[in-house]
Amino acid sequence: MFIAFLNPQGNFDKNDSFWTEHPDFGGQLVYVKEIAVALAELGHHIDIITRKFSDPKLNMFHEDFDVYPGVDRVRIVRIPCGPNGFLPKELLWEHLDEWTDNIIQFYQKQGFQPEFYTGHYGDGGLAAAIIKSKSRTPYSFTGHSLGAQKLEKLGANETNFTTLDEKYFFSKRIEAERTAMKYADIIFVSTKQEQTEQYNHILYRDITNDLQDCFQIAPPGANTTVFSSEEQPFDKQFTDKFTAITERDIEADRLSLPYIIAASRLDPKKNHLGLVKAYAGNKKLQQKANLAISLRGIENAFSDYSKSKPDELKILDQIMKIIHEYHLKGKVTFISINSQQELASFYRYMAKRNSLFTLTALYEPFGLAPIEAMSAGLPAVVTKYGGPSDVLREGQNRYGVLVDIFNEDDIARGLLEGLDNHDEFQRLGIQRVNEKYTWMATAKTYLEAIQTILLKPKDAANIEIPPYFKHPDQSILNSDFIRKHLKGMES
Repeated sequence: MFIAFLNPQGNFDKNDSFWTEHPDFGGQLVYVKEIAVALAELGHHIDIITRKFSDPKLNMFHEDFDVYPGVDRVRIVRIPCGPNGFLPKELLWEHLDEWTDNIIQFYQKQGFQPEFYTGHYGDGGLAAAIIKSKSRTPYSFTGHSLGAQKLEKLGANETNFTTLDEKYFFSKRIEAERTAMKYADIIFVSTKQEQTEQYNHILYRDITNDLQDCFQIAPPGANTTVFSSEEQPFDKQFTDKFTAITERDIEADRLSLPYIIAASRLDPKKNHLGLVKAYAGNKKLQQKANLAISLRGIENAFSDYSKSKPDELKILDQIMKIIHEYHLKGKVTFISINSQQELASFYRYMAKRNSLFTLTALYEPFGLAPIEAMSAGLPAVVTKYGGPSDVLREGQNRYGVLVDIFNEDDIARGLLEGLDNHDEFQRLGIQRVNEKYTWMATAKTYLEAIQTILLKPKDAANIEIPPYFKHPDQSILNSDFIRKHLKGMES
């Protein structure tokens, strides 16, 4: 089978450049690459299609094609549209019609067409719908995250919507998502909760109520080769680095204690402050473990973190204030983690020291980070809000500890439970990943759903693409639909 992944934002190359460093190069790159590679291992041919552009600072994305070393049957295909230079995701909407024309023409010249497209994020989903309107080729939509949830988290209302829309382009994003959902043959979600809560939002409900048979749950997985609990050659290099850092930051009589590890990016949504406050307010927790917070590109936060991004700077200022007020110096360390390999080595080393992973995010759509930590041998203590509740609990079975992150006492309670039952949760966590959360399992779910669709007759492709996306210079995108529901949400 020949399957194409549509990813106009987020650029791919053989070295996985800029993963997590750029706002457009987020988790969907990991998701798409891992499923593509797994599908190829099953014998299928995969194209990952992204936008071609020219930028001297991003010269690894200039070529028409790229491949991953040692991976057969997967190629990265770069198709141009719009201006020559890089465009952030918010500015791609007007160029997707041209991009899809160029994709179809590219395959016509190649002499073959993909049998199925998968569209990722609202822009990839919209592109898939446009291609289906032109070629009748079926597609799936994977939203990853949806605009309506972000709209709510930013506290949108009738008064501030115009300002938010000018910055985040919600009118375009939500209309694109609605179009992608409406005409998709399959809608892939990571959890049942994602389907019932996120896709059932009032801004999508009129469409998704009629599409319940289209949903397919396909949980993401861990790369169990990278995030293995077994020692790997790279580990010694990293453990020497970590030993030097802890000897610098941690009191000598505490160096043998386990660590509570926070390894998510510094972002208000990840709620590092809730974790640090819970640690600061619980003496028993301080007696049992140190706290380790991963950063990127900051070698010694206690010495200087002035080059952090503005949002990160604000969070670090607040963390440092708590450390000072509660006399936590000598119990907390910061470490710069600069690659997946380093992160996996960090997890393995800490797992042997009876440490645990924690994620106290206000809300986590799925939670791949806990799965990766569990795969490497760390018990997980994570937010109960969002996808992790499906990962760590099934029926009466628990595979880690869920906490109410709005209650600092409950965060501390969960961390103590994880430390006290380290070996049991370590065993259960590894078991859970191996049984349910591998990329091969995700790929097989994708494949089975796609094969079912391909056995059906093709739709007549009576697809109505919103005029704005076809003729942005002639059409106005009406945001009254969003405003109306914002008013309803306020009341």
